[in-house]
Amino acid sequence: MAPRQGGRPRDPGRTRGAGGEAAVRARLERAGLRTLASNVASRGGELDLVMREPGAEGDTVVFVEVRYRAGHAFGDGLASVDAGKRRRLVHAAQAYLAAHPQLAELPCRFDVVAAHGDPASPHIVWTRDAFRLDEV
Repeated sequence: MAPRQGGRPRDPGRTRGAGGEAAVRARLERAGLRTLASNVASRGGELDLVMREPGAEGDTVVFVEVRYRAGHAFGDGLASVDAGKRRRLVHAAQAYLAAHPQLAELPCRFDVVAAHGDPASPHIVWTRDAFRLDEV
């Protein structure tokens, strides 16, 4: 049985996913992005990571969807972000930007990071600019 947390058994899939997400965050931070927030819930959905990437022409707000799979059995992460999921991510991002007006004028993009394997050191495929706010 999985260890308990808060009186309930821990979901092993959620624990692995959190480990994969932490590895993804560390990888993106090593690439120069700065974490602004993680696991931001709103009525529209949840943003796994909100990051800021510095650039020569100014910073970009990056909303990162992390798709962790223990194996390849369910397909790749990018393919699992269908039109409905993109709409939910866009609504959540709009709510985040409305709550953080200092970021609203910056360009933004959505990255999808697929991770699979050992959550402590997963294989990562990072798709930058997978879609944008105005494409949904």
